Amino acid sequence: MLDTLEPTAERPGEPRRPRWGRRILAVLVAVVLLVVAGVGGYLLFLSQTVSGNVTREALLPTGEGAQPVTPAGEPVPTEGVGRNYLVVGSDARPGETASRADVIILAHVSEDRGQVHLVHFPRDLYVPIPGRGEDKINAAYAYGGAPLLVRTVQDLLGVRIDHVAKTDFEGFKAMTDAVGGVRVYAEEASGGSGNGGDVAITQGWNDLDGEGALAFVRERYELSEGDISRGKRQQAFIKALMLEALSRDTLTNPVRLARFLDAATENLVVDEGLDAGTMRSEAFALRGLRSADVVFVTAPFTGYGRSPSGASIDVLDEAGMERLGEALRTDDMASWTDTTVIP
Repeated sequence: MLDTLEPTAERPGEPRRPRWGRRILAVLVAVVLLVVAGVGGYLLFLSQTVSGNVTREALLPTGEGAQPVTPAGEPVPTEGVGRNYLVVGSDARPGETASRADVIILAHVSEDRGQVHLVHFPRDLYVPIPGRGEDKINAAYAYGGAPLLVRTVQDLLGVRIDHVAKTDFEGFKAMTDAVGGVRVYAEEASGGSGNGGDVAITQGWNDLDGEGALAFVRERYELSEGDISRGKRQQAFIKALMLEALSRDTLTNPVRLARFLDAATENLVVDEGLDAGTMRSEAFALRGLRSADVVFVTAPFTGYGRSPSGASIDVLDEAGMERLGEALRTDDMASWTDTTVIP
C-alpha cells in the first residue's frame, strides 16, 4: 500500500518496543472516573459537578460506514469484549483554533474492568481515511471532526468505539494545581527556552505546579529525540497525576477532590451517549483498579518515510495493526506484547 514511500528506518513486523508519542488526556476518561468511584457518600455532589461541566456533542459517526466490521467483513462483536473510549486532545493555546488532533488515544477497558490499555496513535501515522485517501491520522479530525476520526480508527482496527472524549492541554494546569502539584522524573533537563516556556526542568525529580507541568509536557525542541522525548515526559506526568489524584490526601479532602474534578471536566466534551449514569457505573466497576493495571501501548508502525507530497510520516505496520485489532476485538490484550508499565 505504501510502495511510493521511502522508509528511512525499517523495523521487523513483530510487535515493536514502544516509541513514545503524545500520551495526553486519557486520564480524563480513566482517572476522573476512578476518583469519583472512591468517595462514597460524596458521589452525588461530585457527579453533579461533572454533569454540570461536561459538554455533550455528536462525536460518533452516523450513516453509511459508521458500523465497524472485522477484516473478514463480519460485524464487530459487542458483548463480552470490554469498552473502547477514544480520547482526542489538542495543544492549542488560549485563543488558538487547532484544526488537527495532537492527541489520539484509544482507552480499552477490559470486560472484567481489571485493566485499562491506553493505545497511543502517533499523529504522523499514515493511514487510509474514509473518503480522503491516505494521510496522517490527525488529518482525519481536520477533514471531518471526531466522527471521521472515529471511523478511521474503527476501520484501522476493526473494533467499535463506544464513546469519545476531547479536551486540551490547559486542563492539566488546573488539575495539577488542584491536587497541590505533582512530582515527576525528567530524563533530560530543559532550560525553558523552547516550546515549554520559561520554566527550567532539571534532570531527575521535579516538583511541579500547574505552570511547571504545562512546560514539562509541552517541551520538545530542547530534548534529544524531539516528540519521542516529549512523549516520555507526558507519560511520566500522567502517571504522577494519576497517583496524586488517587492518593489518600486527595480522596479524603473534599475541597481538593472537588477542585480536581472541576478542573478535569471544565473543558471536557463527550459524545451524547456518555451520560452521568454511564460514567458512574463505569466508575464503580473500576474502583479496584491499581496504577499498575493501566498499561500503555503504541499503535504499530514499521519506520519513517515520506508521503507522495514529501511530508514526513510514520509508516503503518498493517500486519501489526491487524494483530492489535484482534487483541482488542477479543478483549485479549495479554496476547499483545507491545506494552509498557510505567514504574
